[in-house]
Amino acid sequence: MTSSRSDITTSFSNKSTSNFSRNFVGNTALRMLKPEKLFRCLCLFAAFEAACLLDTGMLFPRESSSREVKELNGVWNFRADRSPDRNQGFDAAWYKSRLAETGPVIDMPVPASYNDITQDPTLRDFIGWVWYEREVVVPSRWIADKGTRVVIRVGSAHYYSVVWVNGVRVTEHKGGHLPFEAEIGALLRKDPTQPCRITIAVNNTLSLDTLPPGVIQHMTDHTKYPEGYFVQNIYFDFFNYAGIHRPVLLYTTPTAYVDDITVVTDFSDNTGLVKYKVSVQNAASATFKITLMDKGGHCIASSSEPSGVLKIVDVNLWWPYLMHENPGYLYSLEVVLLAAEGSASNDVYTLPVGIRTVDVTSTQFLINKKPFYFHGVNKHEDSDIRGKGLDWPLMVKDFNLLKWLGANSFRTSHYPYAEEILQMCDRHGIVVIDECPGVGIKDIRSFGNASLTHHLVVMDELVRRDKNHPSVVMWSVANEPAAEMPPADYYFKTLIKHTKELDPTRPVTFITDSNYARDKGAPYVDVICVNSYFSWYHDPGHPEVIPIQLNTQFENWYGKYQKPIIQSEYGADAVPGLHSDPPVMFTEEYQKLVLQSYHNVFDQKRKQYVIGELIWNFADFMTTQGIMRVVGNKKGVFSRQRQPKAAAFILKERRATTLHVTGGSVTEVTFLAVAIIKTVTRLTPHSGLREELNSDRSKGA
Repeated sequence: MTSSRSDITTSFSNKSTSNFSRNFVGNTALRMLKPEKLFRCLCLFAAFEAACLLDTGMLFPRESSSREVKELNGVWNFRADRSPDRNQGFDAAWYKSRLAETGPVIDMPVPASYNDITQDPTLRDFIGWVWYEREVVVPSRWIADKGTRVVIRVGSAHYYSVVWVNGVRVTEHKGGHLPFEAEIGALLRKDPTQPCRITIAVNNTLSLDTLPPGVIQHMTDHTKYPEGYFVQNIYFDFFNYAGIHRPVLLYTTPTAYVDDITVVTDFSDNTGLVKYKVSVQNAASATFKITLMDKGGHCIASSSEPSGVLKIVDVNLWWPYLMHENPGYLYSLEVVLLAAEGSASNDVYTLPVGIRTVDVTSTQFLINKKPFYFHGVNKHEDSDIRGKGLDWPLMVKDFNLLKWLGANSFRTSHYPYAEEILQMCDRHGIVVIDECPGVGIKDIRSFGNASLTHHLVVMDELVRRDKNHPSVVMWSVANEPAAEMPPADYYFKTLIKHTKELDPTRPVTFITDSNYARDKGAPYVDVICVNSYFSWYHDPGHPEVIPIQLNTQFENWYGKYQKPIIQSEYGADAVPGLHSDPPVMFTEEYQKLVLQSYHNVFDQKRKQYVIGELIWNFADFMTTQGIMRVVGNKKGVFSRQRQPKAAAFILKERRATTLHVTGGSVTEVTFLAVAIIKTVTRLTPHSGLREELNSDRSKGA
């Protein structure tokens, strides 16, 4: 099956007899469209109902005239449960009193992984329950006003979490990397004089049905290991950092509040279309004021309905970085839920909106109907001391480095990244392949019903959280699973079908390193994403084999599936500052040579069906200890401290000299060239630039 917009939208049209579609046809914003463009819009927006399947929303907490946010970041009390079964905290009910009253506590920053904070090696590799606690002063007006909801939200904690407030369990959550929350206003009002004591227990144990999977191995040979000794075995190549990794917040809303917003966008010529749907809670009847504003805060479209289509004349599309002179353009959709009679206040929520389309053909990936080439990287949420903890300075530094490289995209390998990172991608025009934590699915038992059920829930949560980000153009449901095993067929068929039902507007993939002829999941994806490390894990030290092996790889995959291909990982380890000529493995020269050999093949195949290249990795990162890793994985083009290796300059130069826009106007290509020259090479454009660009375009550059 070739993967194209026409394939996807055919299934949408089956819903065109719904009340939604009849109302849609009658919308004034659409009656002016030509029949063929009206049909495209009908097909696209008929998918909208499928994109609203989840019961409740998970809007990012934003302050407004009706909402307040109180961050609880800082130093918390911390205690690891070192009992043999790691269950003493529950048996002794540590949550019922101050944590310091249960035993020794230490300071622990939030957000941060706990592993590298202390000098205790047993805590660095600790497996089991750890306990966090903090007492919080809640504003008295929040407590006094019974019309105010108070919600506790955890951005992410790895892996299983239980939350108590003043000794009362309020929520629990299975899985890291995604947010969870609970309403606690009524609980706080039971005793307004009592401090708000928040206790969070977090367990990083991985099993065969978690994402990612893992296995606890108990060592029973007492001639080699002490009593009760066990280790956590994992099937992925990054350190299993644990703790509260993203901010913990308290936020408020009115009793009747905006619970969720879903937007789907399209355009025709210079007219943009924003299909929206607003869901509310605790409102028997709802009256709305919907306003779409441009960057200057000017109203350009409005409505009083909970769902509908907003029309934008002379639309500013959301464009990727270096694809347009004005990348990452965002409108603001202000939703006001007007207070019912007798209610205290309105609820106001503002959602950034980027208007763009995504399409896939058998040979191309299209953004806004223009061919897009992924000049990108793979990353990790990983840094010294804080591990996977959210780090604003590091985030801003990384985006500066991405632009320095001329990168236009990255994959959230191998788990969903912080919402704050995706918001920066939206603003800067960095394209994202959004990946769930489905990494290390290697054991056949991880293809069972329990694993699949959890995987489906994770995709529910991921799509619910990230569905409105224009930077997110594709979902990835797994990385390097054992896709040749027989159960993988049903597993990935079900998983991908479910993801498409949640969001029919984006393509779905997973990243494979399987044999092309035996991969059970490849028939169901829209884009083939393949990892290979020729001359590293295969034929190590022999970069001369890369051209023939990489060319064969591409020919095999495309020949069988007729789908566009992204080289989703490639690279080689390089220890910073290690040099050799002739190049040998682990030197910066060898890493350069490997990249250049891959790039030569990419430049040939991109003229046919290769649509992207994502280097592994953006920066060095920590792994578990082992004989193949010397203080982590060294495949980064930057060190872990974000200093460039020689390979970084290869990528920088490559991006500056390979103008990848095809099919665009001379003006668009000129904008791209000027952006590259100003941002990457710092050169002055010469008078022959337009002629050279015309020549490159005619050659399909």
